[in-house]
Amino acid sequence: MAGAASGGGAERDGEGSEEQQKRSEIYTYEAPWHIYAMNWSVRRDKKYRLAIASLLEQLPNRVEIVQLDDSTGEIRSDPNLSFEHPYPPTKAMFVPDRECLRPDLLATSADFLRIWRINDDSTGVEQKALLNGNRNSEFCGPLTSFDWNEAEPRRVGTSSIDTTCTIWDIDREAVDTQLIAHDKEVYDIAWGGVGVFASVSADGSVRVFDLRDKEHSTIIYESSDPPDTPLVRLGWNKQDPRYMATIIMDSPKVVVLDIRYPTFPVVELQRHQASVNAIAWAPHSSCHICTAGDDSQALIWDLSSMGSGAGGGSGAVQQAAAAASAEGGLDPILAYTAGAEIEQLQWSSTQPDWVAIAFSSKLQILRV
Repeated sequence: MAGAASGGGAERDGEGSEEQQKRSEIYTYEAPWHIYAMNWSVRRDKKYRLAIASLLEQLPNRVEIVQLDDSTGEIRSDPNLSFEHPYPPTKAMFVPDRECLRPDLLATSADFLRIWRINDDSTGVEQKALLNGNRNSEFCGPLTSFDWNEAEPRRVGTSSIDTTCTIWDIDREAVDTQLIAHDKEVYDIAWGGVGVFASVSADGSVRVFDLRDKEHSTIIYESSDPPDTPLVRLGWNKQDPRYMATIIMDSPKVVVLDIRYPTFPVVELQRHQASVNAIAWAPHSSCHICTAGDDSQALIWDLSSMGSGAGGGSGAVQQAAAAASAEGGLDPILAYTAGAEIEQLQWSSTQPDWVAIAFSSKLQILRV
């Protein structure tokens, strides 16, 4: 990855022979609509497969499943696997099932949590479940996000504008737990283990919950500049659950936290020139993170100075953070410039050399 450090966007808009094009570093797919939700498939038998969903100001929206054919370098949509979706999905996510032990499932969040089954035959995609977390009404507060538990794939956690987080058992199609998580809308949720999840909210806090003790949550960060500025996204480090990152609404800054030392960010990443919209930790490395935003940039950062500090306790972490701020902050090791504001970013867990970004109506997959 560090070897790609020199590869800024300008040098990576692959020119060259047809052969080079085939082994391109960048593949582009143009959708017939503006893309918002996007996610990589995890199954090892479906390499280079992604789901993308539309952002249309009308009730019917679309979800497409696309696949890169690496022999031709073309990303193609399978018309059999394109389907209508009510409202624009706020998130789409494939079941975290690398070994293909479960049916091929895709979940989406919007007015409800929907589970879709993808069939390889001509029957296409069918809705398997429609899950409404509001027991007292046929309506549900719109869902802002959700996360599928990798360690226990029957569990999906959703976050809602009604201040709640709901943990679903999708095998039973039933609510496991529902709790009022924040004082205002909950904007994102992320699992940090089997029974531990965190959420961020319009109240400006990051809170961690343990399902063994549902009465209590731990506030590990509150936005301070100005106080109570909403936090909109949360990424939990896949390799080292001590670390997570969050995005402040309309801010070019990404805050990296160590849950053992609440309230003080380990480091703040401050090289974006406009609001950050998306964060993705590397699936295979505890110290790399990708961020993307309205400056049309996707930046990859190496936080290993933070990681080496972590072994030495809080003092070393604080020293690493202090050193970074003394030098004017950390610089990214790789920058890629897209053709418009990047709204979505996903790092492939099965193909860790590849990151996908979505901007306007384009999906791009980039080799990092």
